[in-house]
Amino acid sequence: MWATNAKIVGIVLGTLALYTLIANKIPQVQSEVPQALTLGANVTPEQLVAAGEKVYTGIGGCTTCHGLGERAPNLLTDEKGQGPIGARCGKREPGKTCKQYLYESLDNPTAYIVSGYQPIMPVMTKQLSPEQIWSVIAFLESQGGTVDVTADDIAKSKPAAGAPTPGASPGSTGGAFAGGSTDPKTIIQAAGCLACHKLDGQGQVIAPDLTHVGSRRNAESIRKKILDPASSVTKGYEKLAGIMPKTFGTMMSAAQLEALVQYLAAHK
Repeated sequence: MWATNAKIVGIVLGTLALYTLIANKIPQVQSEVPQALTLGANVTPEQLVAAGEKVYTGIGGCTTCHGLGERAPNLLTDEKGQGPIGARCGKREPGKTCKQYLYESLDNPTAYIVSGYQPIMPVMTKQLSPEQIWSVIAFLESQGGTVDVTADDIAKSKPAAGAPTPGASPGSTGGAFAGGSTDPKTIIQAAGCLACHKLDGQGQVIAPDLTHVGSRRNAESIRKKILDPASSVTKGYEKLAGIMPKTFGTMMSAAQLEALVQYLAAHK
């Protein structure tokens, strides 16, 4: 009996050691934009705009849809003769300032759907921290408008003490991506994958359908594609090369990444 129990314990410990080794070997792609963004009480409009531009073009993944003129409205250039977003955001909704409109659009994307476009945008306030959100708003205001975002805006939208903070690096104070959850569906929702991909009947068909992705890619291939989107391009989607955000390696922990990979690989 003792020998049998010892053998079982040995198998369990060996299995745990193997999974730990695999998790530690999963590469974490480094993003040019740090996920944690700290802006002090005396932050200037110029600093906010500079930080916002990095988030917009980096971890925010905004350029995945905006700027193409097909999936979402142009923000940095003219949109149907109305100018860039900073010139038109204050006119979109009566009684709302530019920054109010932009914040609500990021917090509740379905509230203001621009005519001619589909509601594919994820809830950005669940993905980015208040600092990241408001710096992006400042950057967008600077595109043809006046920047009036302040440190007070950031402070007022911060969650209560102890509550998870979106956009924080894994292991840092304030929580982690998707609340640290390793549930694949939660990760997919937080990452906004369904804004482009279709999976199990939900989402868009802009990018390859993931419903049977496991039949054409193994786990290693899926993992590599998530960490390095440019590593391969699905036939027929060459025009979309470079659109998928390159920041998932820093957004997810190794455990979250592996959970997502195995979930997708099982979709045969």
